[in-house]
Amino acid sequence: MPDAVVRRIRFSIIWIIPIISVLIAGFLIWKSFANDGPEITVMFDTADGLTSGQTQVKNKAVVLGTVQGISLTDDLRHVNVRIRMNAGSSPMLTDKARFWVVRPRINGASITGLETLMSGAYIAFDPGPDGKEADKGHRKTDFRGLEAPPGVRSDQPGRTYTLITPTIGSIGQGAPVFFRDVDVGEVLGYTMPPGGSGPILIQLFVREPYDHYLYPDTRFWNVSGVQVGFGAGGLKVQMQSLQALFSGGVAFGLPRDKDRTSGDEAPADTVFKLYDSQADAESAGYHERVPLATYVTSSVKGLAPGSQVTMFGIQIGSVTSVKLDLDQKAGHPRVRIGMQIQPERVLSASEIRHGALIDTFRTLVANGLRASTDSASLLTGESMIALNFVKNPPPATTSMEGQTLVIPSQAGGMSGIMDSLSTVASRLAAMPFEQIGVNANSLLANADKTLTSPEVKQSLVSLKESLKNLQAMSTQLQHGMGPLMQRLPEMTNQLDQTLQNANRLLAGYGGNSDFHRNLQGMVIQLGQAARSLRFLSEFLTNHPTALISGR
Repeated sequence: MPDAVVRRIRFSIIWIIPIISVLIAGFLIWKSFANDGPEITVMFDTADGLTSGQTQVKNKAVVLGTVQGISLTDDLRHVNVRIRMNAGSSPMLTDKARFWVVRPRINGASITGLETLMSGAYIAFDPGPDGKEADKGHRKTDFRGLEAPPGVRSDQPGRTYTLITPTIGSIGQGAPVFFRDVDVGEVLGYTMPPGGSGPILIQLFVREPYDHYLYPDTRFWNVSGVQVGFGAGGLKVQMQSLQALFSGGVAFGLPRDKDRTSGDEAPADTVFKLYDSQADAESAGYHERVPLATYVTSSVKGLAPGSQVTMFGIQIGSVTSVKLDLDQKAGHPRVRIGMQIQPERVLSASEIRHGALIDTFRTLVANGLRASTDSASLLTGESMIALNFVKNPPPATTSMEGQTLVIPSQAGGMSGIMDSLSTVASRLAAMPFEQIGVNANSLLANADKTLTSPEVKQSLVSLKESLKNLQAMSTQLQHGMGPLMQRLPEMTNQLDQTLQNANRLLAGYGGNSDFHRNLQGMVIQLGQAARSLRFLSEFLTNHPTALISGR
């Protein structure tokens, strides 16, 4: 048999396709294992917006992993989200890492996560602080996710601080922090005291470089809502921002009159007090204080702790207490008003004599200084204490209640006006207007009756006749004394008759008036004239030759 011919197997080009496919598959498998990082589990309260195989994990818009599966926990209260992270993210998975779901949120006036309306929700990842190796934390694969975005990212420079306050009002998480009306930080959250008793702790974050403006004596105040007030310029409405109106907010300022050095900055986690308003915060910055008190017996409606204490319309302090005091010695109640005078409001540090301010107020009281309640606003009914100087004041003394100087007071404001009106009304009520009216009516009636009486008419007629006789006597004296001598006794009798009628008229009228005095004067003159005529008649009768030879 002939030998078999062995033919070489030649390489066919058709084998290239499966070989390439195998290589590509191998490469893809290798790449898949090379790019895959560790698988982690993050527990959330809800899986709202999360989809297995689609929802991504991002940091600064960079994809770091993908959700592989979602399942409920054994107690059915939470969900476990399995995430396959990228290989490069392994060093960042420490106990300082934080996860939260980014979805549309409305927090006060702030709206976040709007980009997820189109792309869907995603899981945000914050690796934590990038410090020394000892500060990076320990590796872990099980995490507890946050239900709200954190206020501070690990890569954001700045410092955190704590505020203490009895109530938080409308301050909530995400509320802004203002410095000179600039948004420089935000509120991270608050912590209730154990058992619900004590101050509330508010944590806040201030961004760099504004955290360098905080000092140990910096003061924070609440700027939530809208402040409405009536001042010299009319109605005033103040609002920090639209966000502070809805979510609340706090603000701080630089301490007054203090030299600044880099060493004075407040370190992180410093605790500050939160004041109710900017006025309260500024008032707390005055260190020199003079405690005063006064007692009043008038109404103190509208007066409360925090009300102004003014002198010549300038605020020099504030009211600290308003208490009802039952004075056992005096036997009547009164109101004790405590005050704090802050001379730094109107005087410089060089003008304030430490330890001598009490003596200064004693001198002012001796010169007429008195405390009184006054109206600060007629529209709101707010009251204040006014320190005024009284002209020609009665003597007054001061006393001490511990370290507090007690100064005298006087009624002021509407109470003082009402007291004055009450005094005038009491005096008017004490006047006998009814008796005066009766006497006046009686006087007018008597005068009218007297003037229209027959005696007055007869006296006037007699007086008229007497005047005619006097005029005739004067005429006859010019023509000769003979006829006069014959009529002289008759004239005397007529004048006597007139005088009697005038006396009766005077006796019937009475009283102490101008008419009475004039009538009395006329009667006296008529009496004198009658006596003169009588003497003349008797002398001429006894000595008729006297007209010729003289007396």
